[in-house]
Amino acid sequence: MLGLPTPEHVESPVYNLPVTGETGLTLDDHAFDPDFIFSPSKHPLFNFLVTDVDEAYEFMKENDITIVRETERIGDVAFFNFTDEDGNVLMICNC
Repeated sequence: MLGLPTPEHVESPVYNLPVTGETGLTLDDHAFDPDFIFSPSKHPLFNFLVTDVDEAYEFMKENDITIVRETERIGDVAFFNFTDEDGNVLMICNC
């Protein structure tokens, strides 16, 4: 969905998404934590900024991504929520 290459060999349970700027984004599956119990977030964990929310929405629909909150518009801001493959809720928001 993000168009990122799949790592060929991963030795860690984390995946660092390449981002521009000082803030990073790491996905961690807790594979080495025997006490971890996965519970998907029902609220957006973070959002992806896009320039065209409608184009992003159409991309998600065309790729059978589950939309859980339709596009809302508040002034110049527009956003919608979707779920990832694990059931976590994420958001797409215009910038």
